[in-house]
Amino acid sequence: MKFTATQIAELLEGDIVGDPNVEVSKLAKIEEGTEGALTFLSNEKYTSYIYTTNASLAIVNKSFEPTKKISATLIKVDDAYAAFTKLLTFYNEVKQNKTGKEEPHFISDSAEIGINIYLGAFAYIGNNVKIGDDVKIYPHCYIGDNVTIESGTTLFSGVKVYSDCKIGNNCKIHAGAIIGADGFGFAPDENKVYTAIPQIGNVIIEDNVDIGANTTIDRATLGSTIIRKGVKLDNLIQIAHNCEIDENTVIAAQTGISGSTKIGKRTMIGGQAAFAGHIKIGDDVVVSGFSGVRKNVKDKDIVIGFPAYNIQKWNKSSAIVRNLPSYVEKINELEKEIKALKEK
Repeated sequence: MKFTATQIAELLEGDIVGDPNVEVSKLAKIEEGTEGALTFLSNEKYTSYIYTTNASLAIVNKSFEPTKKISATLIKVDDAYAAFTKLLTFYNEVKQNKTGKEEPHFISDSAEIGINIYLGAFAYIGNNVKIGDDVKIYPHCYIGDNVTIESGTTLFSGVKVYSDCKIGNNCKIHAGAIIGADGFGFAPDENKVYTAIPQIGNVIIEDNVDIGANTTIDRATLGSTIIRKGVKLDNLIQIAHNCEIDENTVIAAQTGISGSTKIGKRTMIGGQAAFAGHIKIGDDVVVSGFSGVRKNVKDKDIVIGFPAYNIQKWNKSSAIVRNLPSYVEKINELEKEIKALKEK
């Protein structure tokens, strides 16, 4: 895909300095720009590269005034970083604007399929599935019976959605994610032989949710595992049965959340955090990476450590731990002094 400086300036509502007909077909960092590439400058630390880049087009702030000759055509905007982000979003939408049905694929006769969808090769659509308009289902996806997928949602290659699950509007689920596998429920008998407890609930994913590659969200034993609107999940996250992740919470990679845990709104969770089951995390909480959360956390708290607790208390405890060697030396010296006094 090629775009002219004029087309990009119109999209970004910017002013052109240089050749309005110059064409670009790729994006690049300013220090790696080559002919035919578009780049941007927003951080002053990279200003020197604007004079040496080989990129054909550069987005800059309106406040930028060059002190040397620049070979690239400039597009001046109010906020270069925001403008480049907008352009990346547009570029991604154009690149992923797939439609049509590739062969081979399977669609059950009882499925209801919306308009303008993309269905990749080897995709499977089960019985009584309902798929909205503008949905994109990439190759090797599996959509089980009675699943609902609302409009504008994208499932990348290899996503598996088990039966009865519901996915909202404008969601993005990346390759290898599994929605609705059985929760980890087993009951031991008197001989400690485990029998699976049927998991007959489902998973509900509300609107505008992003789910990273190879993340797994287990179906509920009864009822629903729920991911509320606006939640953003990184890659390789495990969310167990009957959990609820509330609106606009973000969770980084390799986090594990045990069954029936409720996480509040706008919570931020760092990578490799672990949560015990049947606990409640409040709204606007921050959980540091590598933390182990074993009990309820109140609203707006910041917790860290294993077991996780308030960061201010953790900082004080950490300072004490760092000073333990000197405390031991002092105690040893005092013991020697006491022993010497007793010997007198």
